[in-house]
Amino acid sequence: MGTTVEQALEQLKSTGVRMTPQRHAILSFLMHSMTHPTADEIYKSLSPSFPSMSVATIYNNLRLFVEAGLIRELTYGDDSSRFDADLSEHYHAICRSCGTIVDFDYPPLTDVEAAASKETGFKVQGHRMEIYGYCADCSARHTN
Repeated sequence: MGTTVEQALEQLKSTGVRMTPQRHAILSFLMHSMTHPTADEIYKSLSPSFPSMSVATIYNNLRLFVEAGLIRELTYGDDSSRFDADLSEHYHAICRSCGTIVDFDYPPLTDVEAAASKETGFKVQGHRMEIYGYCADCSARHTN
């Protein structure tokens, strides 16, 4: 992963955002999480350490981090957004049963951006690709 928690915090401070222990904990949790957590999952994980922190605090800080470009919000048309601190070009495989999201890389897809730009004249700013199916655990449960 490119950015460290400290670098992200410095970036926030430089834009005048006050660093609180809660902000540090939320950002740190996201940057060390491989599960693309929802706001509720972040809240459940951090609330034992921060009993006064509300779900609203989590949502407000996630919005702040998204706007600052530190994390990415993943919306797949289901009930809740998931958040990803890995800003590198990568893709997601999503389980239709349990909702697990797994990252994967496939560099040839960047060639698609170049082709799209050449064909359309667009200045391409990015793309999103999602693969849907059943994770290994859910597949095993469905076949038994």
